[in-house]
Amino acid sequence: MKKDTGQNRSITTKWRPATRAVRGGTWRSEQGETSEALFLTSGYCYDDAATPAARFAGEAPGMTYSRTQNPSVQMLEERIALMEGADACRVQASGMAAMTTALLCQLSAGDHMVIAQAAFGPTRWVTDNLLPRFGIEATPVDGRDLDQWKAAIRPNTKVFFFETPANPTMDIVDVAAVCGLAREHGIRSVVDNAFATSAMQRPMDFGADVVAYSATKLMDGQGRVLAGAVCGDADFINNVLLPFQRNTGPTLSPFNAWVVLKGLETLELRAHRQSDNALEVGRFLEGRVPRILHPGLPSHPQYDLVQRQMIRPGSIFSFEIGGGRAEAHAILDALELVDISNNIGDAKSLMTHPATTTHSSLAPEVRAVMGVNDGMLRISVGLEDPQDVIEDLDQALRKAGL
Repeated sequence: MKKDTGQNRSITTKWRPATRAVRGGTWRSEQGETSEALFLTSGYCYDDAATPAARFAGEAPGMTYSRTQNPSVQMLEERIALMEGADACRVQASGMAAMTTALLCQLSAGDHMVIAQAAFGPTRWVTDNLLPRFGIEATPVDGRDLDQWKAAIRPNTKVFFFETPANPTMDIVDVAAVCGLAREHGIRSVVDNAFATSAMQRPMDFGADVVAYSATKLMDGQGRVLAGAVCGDADFINNVLLPFQRNTGPTLSPFNAWVVLKGLETLELRAHRQSDNALEVGRFLEGRVPRILHPGLPSHPQYDLVQRQMIRPGSIFSFEIGGGRAEAHAILDALELVDISNNIGDAKSLMTHPATTTHSSLAPEVRAVMGVNDGMLRISVGLEDPQDVIEDLDQALRKAGL
């Protein structure tokens, strides 16, 4: 198999982000295909017995088994690493596989981590319920408050973990400040960047050690497959994360990798357009609902920080209405264009009620501390004409009595 210029770091590091998203990581076979090939194989054959022995011993390059290497998967990993500005990347079977792998590969019994309390529901389930089973303690803090991060540090603290923007409260964490604090204390910082992707925010530019993704979302962009990714320096990815992943098996299928690989070619175009659309929709809603949580609006309490660390504010935001669950569900039931779905980052506009979907596994008191109340709705704005989305929201609000 021929390695294209997309694998040559001396060339790809000169490319700008849009070029990396289209060409980074590309291999070509002897057929010279223009579209990256799809390698649907679980294993590989060898010309002699010495070849697999050398590969398994790490003495020779080459494929051994698709749980560890696959050409389609490796193309995706190389492309995401280039886009993120990371040494290396490993992709996983889903976004939650990526988050769990990024944590469990480096934490052991007796270790402690600090997590921003505003986070995706399943992520909080992992830190609140799964990790304690293995003797790992997690302390939730208000991610916006640097003093809380400082106060939570213990001698055995190994990891800081946070999302920014956070799901679904849209809390913004000061990446440079929190990651800088972590580095001062020898703590590894892990940032979930799924709401933004590298098209709208690059946490490593602000000092993050590890960046994790649900590539299911904006990276695919059309709601087709599940995928996750973890980026970091070569030592972390190859010597800390890879042994865990190789032996526990949260492996991404070649087909799903190929789908995400093609999605990355249009990521920047989609993400920026959807972000612009979301800002237009947000401006409409700001005058219609009691509270809106949109990072791109000056009313957001961390608007200045958003301007400093984000390229665009993103396509996802939340808003609150006063009538609780009944009124929120009435708005959802009245939608004609926007779909009711707990997914995000799709080309189609989607809306959900976090308290009864994405964060339903959390206790009510935990949701209350996070700021996820029964009157909150989260919307992911797609590629439709934003005026059509606005008109749909307007009629749904009117039917719900707002």
